[in-house]
Amino acid sequence: MKIISYNVNGIRAALKKGFLDWLEAANPDVICIQETKAQKEQLDLTVFENAGYKHQYWYSAQKKGYSGVAILCKKKPNKIVYGTGIETMDFEGRNLRVDFHEVSIMSMYLPSGTNLARLDFKLNYMDELQEYINNLKQEIPNLVICGDYNICHEEIDIHNPKMKGVSGFLPVERTWIGNFIDSGFIDSFRYLNQDVQQFSWWSYRANARANNKGWRLDYAMVSEPLKNNISRAYILQEAKHSDHCPIAVELKF
Repeated sequence: MKIISYNVNGIRAALKKGFLDWLEAANPDVICIQETKAQKEQLDLTVFENAGYKHQYWYSAQKKGYSGVAILCKKKPNKIVYGTGIETMDFEGRNLRVDFHEVSIMSMYLPSGTNLARLDFKLNYMDELQEYINNLKQEIPNLVICGDYNICHEEIDIHNPKMKGVSGFLPVERTWIGNFIDSGFIDSFRYLNQDVQQFSWWSYRANARANNKGWRLDYAMVSEPLKNNISRAYILQEAKHSDHCPIAVELKF
């Protein structure tokens, strides 16, 4: 099973940049999308159906043109869960899950801490997410939580490790994601690429992408029971429909 995760920074903008052609070529079984910035009714869903994704699920923020996640599947899931049931997390449309027989897959968009108010919101979300996932794992041990975590974990994950005062690389955020992994998850990319420095996000400023001054903010976190099922994990840096690029994990069952 090939699973791709992609923060598209606006699905309508990405479609204008060739997203569909790329999707058909990449050919994942499941694609988790973040930052759709669209309501379902604003999209022509047939274009995704024609690309082979007849089973598609969209979970938008209450605020139009903001946040939002989606999952497109080739095979019909057994169950779809919109949100977490926690109102403080759900009004911005940040969590969507599909359950298959072998694995449950979540598309998750963790907030960025662009100012003090949003940093507080992010830290609260992180705490609530951890508790939610701890409980979920009791019910569903085989989990893959894909998405934009808006955090670099280690110094190898950021082009300039001196940026310790910037949200996304704050000690409190790095500790949290370390604890999240220690709670029973595998950072699939780092598991198979221990010494590789690759990024998944670049600022639009100062020609950052051309100079590869990036951050690895996107993860496919795989729960421990699936450790031996991980066959590949990689970053698709050639895809350029967003300020992020897609990441992928492949599982063998």
